[in-house]
Amino acid sequence: MAERKAFLLRMDPALWSALESLAQRELRSVNAQIEFLLREALARRGVTPTAPEPRDAVGDD
Repeated sequence: MAERKAFLLRMDPALWSALESLAQRELRSVNAQIEFLLREALARRGVTPTAPEPRDAVGDD
C-alpha cells in the first residue's frame, strides 16, 4: 500500500460544512472528497500527480 502524507488543514467552518455535505451526497469521507477535488483541480490545469520512485530498502549507495 502506498504511504499517505498526513497534514493539518485549517479552514473556514462554512467551507467545512459545504465539503461535508458534498461528501455525504457523493458517498465519500470528507478526506476522500478533499483529495478528489484536489486531483480534479490539478487535472483541469494539466497536472498529473506521479508516485515517487520506490527506494531500495538498503539504500542508494
